Amino acid sequence: MVKKFSVLAMAGMLAWPTFSMAADSANVNDLARKIDAMSKQLDEMRTALAAETEKNKALSKNVEALEENVGSLDERSESWDLASRFNLNGDFRSRLDFYNAETIFGRDVDNDTIWTNRFRLNMRVKATENVEFKGRLAMFKTWGNQSAFANEGNPMFPLFDGNVTRSPTGSSALYVDRAFVNWNNIGGLPAWFSIGRRPTTDGPPSQLRMGMDERLATPMAFMDWPFDGLSLGYGWNWGETVGDSKLRFCYGRGFEAGVDDGVDEVKDMDFAGFSWDILSKGDRFAYVQSFMAYDLINYPNFQDPIIDANFGQMSGMGDRTNLGDVWHNSAVYMDKIAGLNYFVSGGWSQTQPDSGGLFNDPFSPAGPNTDEENGYSAYLGVRYDLAAKLKVGAEFNYGSQYWLAMAPGHDDIYQSKLSTRGQVYEIYTLWDLPTGEALSKYAKTFVRLGYQHYEYDYAGSGDWNLYPYDLSDAGDQAKLQMMGLDPVESADQVYVSFEAYF
Repeated sequence: MVKKFSVLAMAGMLAWPTFSMAADSANVNDLARKIDAMSKQLDEMRTALAAETEKNKALSKNVEALEENVGSLDERSESWDLASRFNLNGDFRSRLDFYNAETIFGRDVDNDTIWTNRFRLNMRVKATENVEFKGRLAMFKTWGNQSAFANEGNPMFPLFDGNVTRSPTGSSALYVDRAFVNWNNIGGLPAWFSIGRRPTTDGPPSQLRMGMDERLATPMAFMDWPFDGLSLGYGWNWGETVGDSKLRFCYGRGFEAGVDDGVDEVKDMDFAGFSWDILSKGDRFAYVQSFMAYDLINYPNFQDPIIDANFGQMSGMGDRTNLGDVWHNSAVYMDKIAGLNYFVSGGWSQTQPDSGGLFNDPFSPAGPNTDEENGYSAYLGVRYDLAAKLKVGAEFNYGSQYWLAMAPGHDDIYQSKLSTRGQVYEIYTLWDLPTGEALSKYAKTFVRLGYQHYEYDYAGSGDWNLYPYDLSDAGDQAKLQMMGLDPVESADQVYVSFEAYF
């Protein structure tokens, strides 16, 4: 038994080298394959590393450029911040009018088409937390006209300070329509001071027929006169039910007489009075105003030097002079029920002439009219807003014999309807156009179509110089004829406008 084991052990020892050599051969082959695979992986890693190195070089260059740009942005950020304070918006209107009028002596005066373009650019910017500037530049011209007012028989008044930017005559130049600075929250109170070219045109309730959703000016529309001046105001709240209230003292200059040479002694014409938003809450608005116009001049300074130099001789008014004062009062109440907007308004004017008289009759044996004359006006209107962005409206206004509206800045192309001594009827429609998504909070595009009918009872609407002759009275007609005057007795006007706000 011991002998057999020894033989087997010896046989195993002799066979071991053979088995060992076979195993070593397999391991070497496997190791060679692994080394070859690792070599390939290394080559791939070298290629990837080279590509990554190139990317890092490019990224490094981009980072350097970005650092340069960031530095430049830092340098420019302050100027960008200053520029961002300026809020700009504007509007453009193209309007077509047809006008026809009959005079008391049978003349037919018409303009079959008068096209106008109006462009306005608004600016608003804060200087400090409580001081802001507001301005508006305006171009308003007729198609095919770059000359001054020179249309014989045209009832349009020549340009002067009280209607520039508001009458479509002259060139396509940009004029300053509004430019004023507001100092708000004075002493931490709801008080403010404002000075400059005033926002005194298109006052309430004009926004209804003009297709706008907000108040466009401080005074009521009977006072439609762009002028330079100042105001001091204070506001408060009546409570949740009634809303806000604002009271202002306003002062302005309607005519600058220049240096007093001791000969002509023409005084400046000034405005002063109070403007009160009694209540303002949502669509409900109640407002009153009362002001004096001191030292009225018989005619203003006109933009055209030839007209200005000869107007006194042409009109028979003689040299420019002061005539007296006018006390002017008006009120308006507006509200909305469902889709129906409505307003009621009234005005009262009183002349307080000096020795030169107001409303003078050259044929009167008593001489200049130094009596105080009272005039009255009523103004009513409605506008219904339909669901499909269509609005329809109607308005009526009446003025008595001695009524005076201070409205040379009206928006009626030829004659101010609110100055009329007689009746004016107007119907209109507004259509908000489907022009796509609004890109600005100011965006609005619409078409306005309207018709106005004027019936004059007395001559000289808007004028305080001549006696307001009764157009139906034979004696007054004879006086007008002797003076070479042939005033309009009735007029019709149709207008259509395309308007875009942006």
